Amino acid sequence: MGTPEFAVPSLRKLAEAGAPILLVVTQPDRPSGRGKKVTLPPIKLLAQELGIPVFQPDRVRKPEAIDRIRSAGAECAVVVAFGQILPQALLDVFPRGALNVHASLLPKYRGAAPIHRAILEGDSGTGISVMLLDAGMDTGPVLTRRGLEIGDRETFGELHDRLAAAGAELLIETLKGWKAGSVAAEPQDDAHASYAPPLRKEEFRLEWTQPAWHIVSRIRAFDPQPGAFFMCGGKRVKCFGASLLSLRTAGQGGEIVGLQAGGLVVLGGDGRSLLIGELQMEGQRRVPAPEFVRGRPLPPGTRLG
Repeated sequence: MGTPEFAVPSLRKLAEAGAPILLVVTQPDRPSGRGKKVTLPPIKLLAQELGIPVFQPDRVRKPEAIDRIRSAGAECAVVVAFGQILPQALLDVFPRGALNVHASLLPKYRGAAPIHRAILEGDSGTGISVMLLDAGMDTGPVLTRRGLEIGDRETFGELHDRLAAAGAELLIETLKGWKAGSVAAEPQDDAHASYAPPLRKEEFRLEWTQPAWHIVSRIRAFDPQPGAFFMCGGKRVKCFGASLLSLRTAGQGGEIVGLQAGGLVVLGGDGRSLLIGELQMEGQRRVPAPEFVRGRPLPPGTRLG
């Protein structure tokens, strides 16, 4: 049971390991993009490639959906970024339970956006947890964990791909151990739980009054999509390739300090500077900062909106 790109490595690894996959359950095909073209979930595309039957219920908690999944006769479910909460009635279908691959070291960052939140908070590390699902939001007992460091300049896209690959590897190891009885379920300590709520649109706009590290973290967390932005001439300008600099100087947050070969140097709200490597004006392509400022009135001292 899964939907987006994050789930693809896990399904592929299961197939490569020779697991008898009886059914793939994913979200319905939906329109996306400016043209609202109907797009198939990445997991459906892979399932079709592998010749595995696909089921796409609009709501997995409906009795008819549960009956369809029960009819597959699976001992165990594997759930990776499926996108719907599984009701207890569905969890009870599987004699060996439902294993979930979650992109954090639970009980930290339960919820929908653990990768984004780890970067936004400036964490130096995160990881993968494989847990047994219960009816709560990522509250079930944990079977295995594996930690990963977060690079100083690592973007959401880069960390997403590393965690997806690590989750697939850990899933295979965990399933073998769970079936053999060598892996035990460990209850989570709710006292140490934190949450990773869904992203809000207002979070994408940069606030130059914030410390430089926070601005850098926001740019990294929304790279490559949807892109952290500021306003210039009434249009959105997305920022990418950000890093923190040691330079401190007087001035206001959002003030341009200058241009280096590596990017545009801008002040954070704490007087520390940051480097923005690439920018993208609304409706145009993403380009290196020197190319972006060429022909635009953005001299040192200009304050970004």
